[in-house]
Amino acid sequence: MHRVIIPVDFSEISLNAARYVARMLAGKEDVTAILYHNYESHDDADVSHNYQESLKKEFLQAGVKNVVCESEMGGDLIDNIARMAHTIRATLIAMGITGKSAVRQAMFGSNTLKLVDRNLYPVMIIPPDASYKGISNVAFASDFVNVEATTPAPLITAVLEMFNPKLHIVNVNKDIYISLPPAIEAEKEKLMEMFAGFTTECYFITMNDFYEAIDNFVKDFAIDILVTIPRHQSNSTSLFKSSHTKRLAYHSHIPILAAHE
Repeated sequence: MHRVIIPVDFSEISLNAARYVARMLAGKEDVTAILYHNYESHDDADVSHNYQESLKKEFLQAGVKNVVCESEMGGDLIDNIARMAHTIRATLIAMGITGKSAVRQAMFGSNTLKLVDRNLYPVMIIPPDASYKGISNVAFASDFVNVEATTPAPLITAVLEMFNPKLHIVNVNKDIYISLPPAIEAEKEKLMEMFAGFTTECYFITMNDFYEAIDNFVKDFAIDILVTIPRHQSNSTSLFKSSHTKRLAYHSHIPILAAHE
């Protein structure tokens, strides 16, 4: 059974994300949606319960087969979610985010990115203008370096198997022209083997601007979700360190699935 945690604070941001997830999970028998709310005081308990039950009804009406509500008072939101994810062995945590200039980014949106930094479980970052149209094409941005050690294939696979999409593994490298260097070719074969359970293709884009290349790829191939692997800031040569994931998250119109190495 897949378990998907959907943290909500009942802001417009979190409700938009929750409703996206409801459409995403509709009709899936082997998935449980967990609506999680962290409230501040005993006085908020009844209101929290009523809001959760109302959202639960929306999920059931949307066709989500299994929905439960979890709430707790106090504590650190990120610690609470991380602990729950570990306890129930969650497949995925799905949260909303605003545009970078929005004032409310300092609230729910920044917590989403803190969770990406902290959590060992995949986090799906859902932008406010994301429109669910199915999950048929997933892009995975890889630097094709030491992929066996840096690619959390089991975690990514667990998420993807809920949808069985076509997987597009894409590399942006200004130094690759006509043929792949032997080292890159070897890493490519390893990635293809890791994700052999899916229809998979690899693409190599020769461009200087990583973000422009990815943006064009997402549009050209009608990508529904973009997978990235945030890495520690100490790895200053990596295109996929946390700061790059954050920039993608703030500017993307499709969900970003961040899965730590």
